[in-house]
Amino acid sequence: MDYHHKPLQFKSLSKSSAINLLGQVDLLRIAASLKQEQKQKGKLGQFLTPAPVAELMAGMFDKLDLPQISLLDAGAGVGSLLAAFVANLCQRKRRPANLDIVAYEIDPFLIVYLHQTLKLCARECQIAGISLNYEIRDTDFIEDAVRLLSPSLFDNPDNCRFTHAILNPPYLKINAHSKVRGLLRSIGLEASNLYTGFIAATVQLLESRGELVAISPRSFCNGPYFKDFRRMFLEMMALDQIHIFESRQEAFSDDEVLQETIIIHAVKQKPKFDNVLINTSSSVDDDFIMSNYSPYTEIVHPLDSQQFIHIIPDPLSQQVIRQMANFTCTLKDLGLTVSTGRVVDFRAKQYLCLMPEKNSVPLIYPLNFSEGYVEYPKVTRKHQALVYTEQTVSLLVPNENYVLTKRFSSKEEKKRVVAVVYDANQIDCYWVGFENHLNYFHQDGRGLNLTLARGLTAYLNSSLVDTFFRLFNGHTQVNATDLRNLKYPTIAQLITLGLCITEYFPSQKEIDQLVQEKLPSMSNQSEKNPLIIKTRIDEVLQILIELGLPRAQLNERSALTLLALLDLKPTDPWKAAASPLMGITPMMEFMAQHYGKTYKPNTWETVRRQTVHQFLDAALIIANPDAPDRAINSPKTVYKIEESALELLRTYRTTEWKNSLCTYLASVETLKKRYSQERELSRIPIVIEGKVKTLSPGGQNILIEKIIKEFAERFTPGGKLIYVGDTDEKFAHFNEVALRNLGITVDSHGKMPDVIIHHLKNDWLVLIEAVTSHGPINPKRKKELEVIFVDIKIPLVMVTTFLSRKAMVGYLAEIAWETDVWVAEDSTHLIHFNGEYLLQAYKVDRDFETE
Repeated sequence: MDYHHKPLQFKSLSKSSAINLLGQVDLLRIAASLKQEQKQKGKLGQFLTPAPVAELMAGMFDKLDLPQISLLDAGAGVGSLLAAFVANLCQRKRRPANLDIVAYEIDPFLIVYLHQTLKLCARECQIAGISLNYEIRDTDFIEDAVRLLSPSLFDNPDNCRFTHAILNPPYLKINAHSKVRGLLRSIGLEASNLYTGFIAATVQLLESRGELVAISPRSFCNGPYFKDFRRMFLEMMALDQIHIFESRQEAFSDDEVLQETIIIHAVKQKPKFDNVLINTSSSVDDDFIMSNYSPYTEIVHPLDSQQFIHIIPDPLSQQVIRQMANFTCTLKDLGLTVSTGRVVDFRAKQYLCLMPEKNSVPLIYPLNFSEGYVEYPKVTRKHQALVYTEQTVSLLVPNENYVLTKRFSSKEEKKRVVAVVYDANQIDCYWVGFENHLNYFHQDGRGLNLTLARGLTAYLNSSLVDTFFRLFNGHTQVNATDLRNLKYPTIAQLITLGLCITEYFPSQKEIDQLVQEKLPSMSNQSEKNPLIIKTRIDEVLQILIELGLPRAQLNERSALTLLALLDLKPTDPWKAAASPLMGITPMMEFMAQHYGKTYKPNTWETVRRQTVHQFLDAALIIANPDAPDRAINSPKTVYKIEESALELLRTYRTTEWKNSLCTYLASVETLKKRYSQERELSRIPIVIEGKVKTLSPGGQNILIEKIIKEFAERFTPGGKLIYVGDTDEKFAHFNEVALRNLGITVDSHGKMPDVIIHHLKNDWLVLIEAVTSHGPINPKRKKELEVIFVDIKIPLVMVTTFLSRKAMVGYLAEIAWETDVWVAEDSTHLIHFNGEYLLQAYKVDRDFETE
């Protein structure tokens, strides 16, 4: 299916249309996703790309100023990725004259939507002056790629390679004897998952210096299953940029996909870049992004035969890698081996016992792990014993001392590597079985010296190992292979650690202190020591939990914000906590200087909106104590730890903490009321439907007061006020019933305009934005409002308001067409950005003389 579209006209910039394109295509994605059966998604391993993810990916390409661009989308779905690519091109000043797109999709249901998307893309390209050719190939991509890569075709001049590829490949395991496995072998790849096959075939179809942007699971970065893929990929491509999502479920939240996901940008060339940019965010919608440039040789070690890809999000992680490099012993050097537990319980079902019986042996599961040792037996639904027979003897090991680790852990668990000592002295038996969800360390099938076992367990449980492991392990499994690839201290060092451990295993903090003291390479006690920083951040997270902060605030961003407000450096004792006045930009500077966490400078709004606001609600901090009348959203706003909260936090890690915490929590409501009363004194009164309501003082709400008292009375006389937002609250007024009667149900106040008025005389719904620190109704915001109010039964009128002409000037270029502008200082006039409806002759006032 080939299509060709010549440009009808040329416009200098098509930003509004491009944003509209993304919105329209995302509506197609949502519609398709709702109609598409979940079974079909699972069968094909395909999950459609949300617009924010697609927009982020399209923005990662580097070289887009070519005269001719050929784009490959190997698993197009409804076309979200190629639409984002087109939207990006159309917004650029220098654009290609010609764009060729080849989109592969085998699902007939999705192809219907893909056609619509490409027609929308063709329209945008016409407007932007780009000649677009596109082709939808409804054939299997791997089969067609193998055909195209055959020598007879690949050397054919008519078979053009691609300059760019954008890809969200299907995630699906493939059988060793399947047809697709054989096809991939024919192009030199042994692959166990379809996503690596798609990426490998795409890479081979790129021309020299061609660019790839792909979103995929992170699991290919390490492990034996993906070694062949890594070798092929890293030989042909040079990594340029990696974006990590800390949350496994956010990137594809609509489809409830739980996968640790990354986006990679790479260029097809042999020479590697000096550095790789690593960006980290909790989700695609989170603009609090941490950035770090890492040397290429630290991302992929030149001498590493496994070609592991180490993703290093910050300078502190680089320190962890360097510290781990001081340990050079392999398990083979230590004379140790790690194996996976032999008992697969469902295969040995007939031999399982709920509790120990005569002629049975202990069966150890992960649930038997307890404070560094094995607790056995345990009252649980899991069977705790295995019948000792000729059929089960091969599943058992001698009852001696071992180190056990969990093979599986969730991403949200505090630790990825969890180890315990199996102390044979605590269980009276000759044999023991380890269930298949465990790994066990041994010496040629026999147990370990108990002191060695304790030292090895302490090392594996250290924050150093856990942090290092997370840097290169992109899945939730801790396989025996991963543990074999880890480097270890010497036997003497492990025994030195073990001598410090008794039958009571130390706490996490004590383990880390022992590792610091007993291992020479870890003796650095400087403020920037990554383990000291991790310990401090973990302490603050525990404090936030005990203070009852919402789950959304239990993260590193909130911990660092609190530390900045306390002026507490990593090595400072808690009693040194202070209460300086601090704005959000200085907070972020503190995070970078003392905790090595450098975030993009334009991300301060996330700190204010998703951490500081909640700290204010909890009366943990106060705003503008030096100037209570200052607007909360003023750029000069400062914050300070509330005095009783400061006194509480100074007692952390002392015997006074628990009692102080109880006293503080009992007083929190009183504190909230006190600060609420202080704020109430300076609030702005407004009258709505005959009742007096108040807005929080200053800033945007000064303008909202003028909108209600002046704009509404002049331009919507007799209108019904439906919604009024508030700078410091969720909203000041909301007539939900009136809005519902007009056909709208709102889920999120965060997306609402500042004021909504039903103009009863004209039967219009007037949406008003008050601009003081946030922007006007630009094309993107206009589209957002159109989506929110898509079911409205009456016409929409959108108005951007400013306090003064001076405030308006900087935003004029952004204001969307088909909207209006009102300036409070010239309250009797409107500025119309919708002239096609208003071309008219104006009556001249003959009594007014001009110069």
